[in-house]
Amino acid sequence: MTSPSDALRRPARASQADDPEGQWWCEHAWLGGPVEHGVLVTVAEGRFSRVVPGVERPAAVPALRGLVLPGLANVHSHAFQRALRARTQRDRGSFWTWRDLMYQAANRLDPDTYRELATAVFTEMALAGVTSVGEFHYLHHDARGVPYDDPNAMGRALVDAAAAAGVRLTLLDTCYLSSGVDGSPLGDLQRRFGDGSGERWAERVDLLRREFSGSDTVIVGAALHSVRGVPLQHMPPVVEWADAHRAPLHVHSSEQTAEVEQCLAVHGRTPTALLHDAGVLGPRTTAVHATHLTESDLAMLDSTATGVCFCPTTERDLGDGIGPASALLARSAGLFSLGSDSHAVIDLFEEARAVELDERLRSRERGIFPADLLLKSATSDGQHALGRPDAGLIGPGHRADLVAVDMESVRTAGGGPRAETAVFAATAADVTDVVVDGRTVVRDRRHLTVTDVSRRLADAAALLFEGYSTQEGAVR
Repeated sequence: MTSPSDALRRPARASQADDPEGQWWCEHAWLGGPVEHGVLVTVAEGRFSRVVPGVERPAAVPALRGLVLPGLANVHSHAFQRALRARTQRDRGSFWTWRDLMYQAANRLDPDTYRELATAVFTEMALAGVTSVGEFHYLHHDARGVPYDDPNAMGRALVDAAAAAGVRLTLLDTCYLSSGVDGSPLGDLQRRFGDGSGERWAERVDLLRREFSGSDTVIVGAALHSVRGVPLQHMPPVVEWADAHRAPLHVHSSEQTAEVEQCLAVHGRTPTALLHDAGVLGPRTTAVHATHLTESDLAMLDSTATGVCFCPTTERDLGDGIGPASALLARSAGLFSLGSDSHAVIDLFEEARAVELDERLRSRERGIFPADLLLKSATSDGQHALGRPDAGLIGPGHRADLVAVDMESVRTAGGGPRAETAVFAATAADVTDVVVDGRTVVRDRRHLTVTDVSRRLADAAALLFEGYSTQEGAVR
């Protein structure tokens, strides 16, 4: 019998079908405004060279049926947390009890098992129409906190996984040094996250950046875990590294009220104000969650053009609260993007839909955000937040990403090829075909190179939680 660990170590193939040149005919396509019909796209060197609507399908040109969208961007991911799906729902608990289980899972991974788990997770994303992912990566060393012989072995495993799944990766290498806002040292279950200082973090990450500096599919970016995870004095080296390399810089911020209260108690400032004073905020920075913001916080985010990434399915799964989407989307500056974070589900349509529906619950009003605006958050704004302003739009010069969504499924039938149907009716299960940089990755709802994705995910969870009782909350 094959053990979970044996199954996880099966190699994944890493090639995609088609040449990054050619043509596709899109039955219907969202080009950023009204849906166009009969859109012929021509691709050269992985980018759109021509986009012409109102064309009858030419003979021998492959057709993409339904509504075709630009590539979706999953701006905030912790790939290993996918293994927790449905395992934390039995008892009431809190974010903090959920976090304890997450740490247990994290400490059972090594580079090989992480590569296989992440390959399955990134493949699930590809099947859901995601063409770029931002992986907020802090599993750096072994479970004792000792660097591997290759100090970036875990990061390189994620690079390999994204390549196998056929998606672009922005590896948001994360500085994580403390366990609390007061600078308390990392606990036993957090030891593998830490580099000791911001300077040592920068030294390690620069090795990885140099290796992938010429890559067209991998961007090495930076992240500060949070005001809990990085003491104030260690933030400057991370900010300076990101500035020097014009790299995306992401940070968890104001996710729980307890975090805000602790920051006020220790620093006399909110997390947003602390990050502002440390020089973290700016147009290449994305504040993830930003759930509990003051009016002053909102003004600081706006004045610095800092982006915000909401992860509604995780925020509701953890009971974190509803962020101020109306205020953030009304800003004059700053991107608004979406992520699936802990992967309670992987479905960017659901994330976009939740922004509107959560706001309806808060305001008791409907129709607050147009569907086009929510699709923009899931596509071009998200790609931009990941350091890819040349993606997220079906237009000349942009990366040739195409995501076909079935308009005749039991969920979408009757809605017609409209942006509203995609946002308010479709799910990830309605994605039929995915093209990334001119290469077909998913065809007829099947990934072309990574097979048996469900079994891989099940094997990963079985391996990470073998001997673990969620009811007793301990490893036996």
